[in-house]
Formats: sequence, C-alpha cells, structure tokens
Amino acid sequence: MPVGTQGTVKAITMKHLEEINAQIILGNTYHLYLRPGLEVLKKFGGLHNFSSWQKPILTDSGGFQVFSLAAGKEKEGKQKAQVVITEEGVKFKSHLDGSWHFFTPEFVVEIQEIIGSDIMMPLDECPPYPSSHQYALESLKRTIRWLERSKKAKKNPNQALFGIIQGSTYEDLRRESALRTIELDMDGYSVGGLSVGEPKEY
Repeated sequence: MPVGTQGTVKAITMKHLEEINAQIILGNTYHLYLRPGLEVLKKFGGLHNFSSWQKPILTDSGGFQVFSLAAGKEKEGKQKAQVVITEEGVKFKSHLDGSWHFFTPEFVVEIQEIIGSDIMMPLDECPPYPSSHQYALESLKRTIRWLERSKKAKKNPNQALFGIIQGSTYEDLRRESALRTIELDMDGYSVGGLSVGEPKEY
C-alpha cells in the first residue's frame, strides 16, 4: 500500500503505480483537510478524481498526525498548547500556519466521505510511549466511545469504516481493545498502538 499522504505518492506517477500493479494507496485525512482542503476536494468530486487514481484509496483518520505533528504532549497528562484532547474530540494547531482546528469523530467521518476514500479510519487517540496502564486504559475507552460515534455518523454505504485496536504496549489492554472493537461489527480492523515511540522489541 504505497503512501500518498496528500493524494500522490512522492516521486512516482500514477501510471508507474499501475504498471507495478499497486492495488491501493494511502491518503491522510489531516493533511488533505489542511491542503488542498475540503472545497477543492468537493470541486473535483473526491480524491480519486483529484489524483487520477481510480483503484481503492484508504485514508488514515489523521489522529496520529494530530498527536505527532502537532507536538502531542510533553509527557503523559501534560498537554502542550498545540493539542487538547477532550471527550468531544481533539483541538489542534495546524503545522502549516498555526491556525486552530477541531476534529470530532463525526467530522473526521464527514471529511473522509468528502474525500471519497474506499476505506475510512475513525478518529482514535494515540497514547504516547511510555504511558501508564491507567492512562492507556482511559485512552482505549475513549477510542471505543469515539468509534461508536463514528459508526453512527457514517452515511455512505459504499465506504468501509474500520475499527482500530489500541492499548499501548499492554497485552491485556490490547486484547480488551480488540474484543470491544470486534463487538461493534466494523467493516474491517486495523492494528494501532504502534510507532508512537516504543522500542523495536514491542
């Protein structure tokens, strides 16, 4: 799955991707929302037309980018000014111009429906490494609540909405996250909770 964060894979044309038989490319909701923006994507009728790619597209929710590019947290429980997590969603500053934006689970689904991706990822919290067991549990529960809201917000039956497994590096929490996510009967499942600073052995 070649990564085309803003709708194109760097240094490779769509023709070349077709020649090597790439089946799907990955875009990112955070980046596409900021640039080229929703109005441009609406004008083109979605990312497929904007990028001239007619095979499947998967879009990440942008949650990881919110926590990483927006500087995340100095340490567990102490949020920097660039991002604020609440039950309602995530308030963050753009890495482009410092402007404030607010992602709710419902809005992230709406953005991806405008993008027109074939597979959508819901807004989830990506807890930093290391996180305490208690914090990872609270984060997991919030991610499940956000997933329930995302599922209710989904309108387009032709787009698949996946659930994301969280739980940090705690085996019991990852198991709980998987079971609770599967209970929601999503279109598919993605393994999250990785690449947030943990050592390679995890």
